[in-house]
Amino acid sequence: MKKPSLLVIFLTVFLDLVGFGIVLPLLPIFAKTLEASGLVIGLLMAAYSAMQFIFAPVWGRLSDRIGRRPVLLFSTAGAAISYVIFAMGSGQEGKTALVLLFASRLFAGVCGANITVAQAYIADVTPPEERSKKMGLIGMAFGLGFIFGPALGGLGLKFGGITAPGWIAAALCGLNFIFAYARLPESWQPGAMAVAQRPRWEQLRDTLSRPEVALLVLVFFLATFSFACFETTLGLLVSVNFGLKFEAVKGAIHVFDEKVVYLYTFCGVVGAFVQGGPLARAVKRLGEPALIAVSLLLVAVSLAALPFVKTWPLLLGALGMLSIGSSLTRPPVFGLLSQFARADEQGATLGIAHSAASLARILGPIFAATLFDVEPALPYLLCAGVSLLAGLLAWGKLRHVVAKPQ
Repeated sequence: MKKPSLLVIFLTVFLDLVGFGIVLPLLPIFAKTLEASGLVIGLLMAAYSAMQFIFAPVWGRLSDRIGRRPVLLFSTAGAAISYVIFAMGSGQEGKTALVLLFASRLFAGVCGANITVAQAYIADVTPPEERSKKMGLIGMAFGLGFIFGPALGGLGLKFGGITAPGWIAAALCGLNFIFAYARLPESWQPGAMAVAQRPRWEQLRDTLSRPEVALLVLVFFLATFSFACFETTLGLLVSVNFGLKFEAVKGAIHVFDEKVVYLYTFCGVVGAFVQGGPLARAVKRLGEPALIAVSLLLVAVSLAALPFVKTWPLLLGALGMLSIGSSLTRPPVFGLLSQFARADEQGATLGIAHSAASLARILGPIFAATLFDVEPALPYLLCAGVSLLAGLLAWGKLRHVVAKPQ
């Protein structure tokens, strides 16, 4: 058997997130151009997470029982199919286009368990005291995915037309499946340790009965809610404040200004830089609780500023601060979670945390897109308050806690 490799799991997650990064910036504006209401846009953005909310703990427990590799392979193959549906929907008109876009996101959500299982994979092969740092690999994959994904999507729009981003994403996920099938070894041997298979709600109750775990899950929920609101409405906000052009001809998307897509690339560059070096030093210097609090304060300040910036340099400054803050939140949260979780329930515990994040990504886009129709600044100001609250909770409740490996 091949030796488990963090490089291989990083590349597997990275390639999958490139596909995700291609599609995510396009969805709200595609829907708006097709004359969808704010509520419909929010539901479209929430569809992926609604399915992930249901299936993430299932895949986490399944990976504890049968191994990480088969779950990762299944989710990667499913993602490729979902992007084929997205590409087909991008070239259709009106309601047909919206139905296909919804179908693609629902199917992608069912198969979107690879992040949960990838984190369990890292926990399998990493000593507890190094997990916060190594979990940064997942954050770095997110950052790099949001560099190359939106950039490839923008280039596809420019040179290949409106359906090209979907086909590029499908091709990358197909290549990812082949790569993972050939190079990704198993990290968890089923049967090596007794794994309790309990009803989902019993597992949820047991996991959240540990106060530190419950608090970390809540903080991650609030942080994800705030960031999901930003992801959903950034393109819409910039199109309003900077007069970008998006048009449909005969009910089909025809004109799309790629500047919005490249803003996501900028956020990815900043996030990847933070994950690639400063993160490890920040964890060592501040400790996980303080780092979580500082990161969420940065997110709060930048969200409050975004609706009111009207020049490109100020916009990039606010987005840079937001990217730094959001990049510093996830790794210490999951590093602490992996230390508090029992060794035989890493997948299940991380799956519950991702379910909380999926719930935030269901509620956040609906909340943000609906309020955006009322007043564009409103979701940003409210989410700034949510992020500030999450930071205060993390600092107040976790600063005296020292995680003990189990």
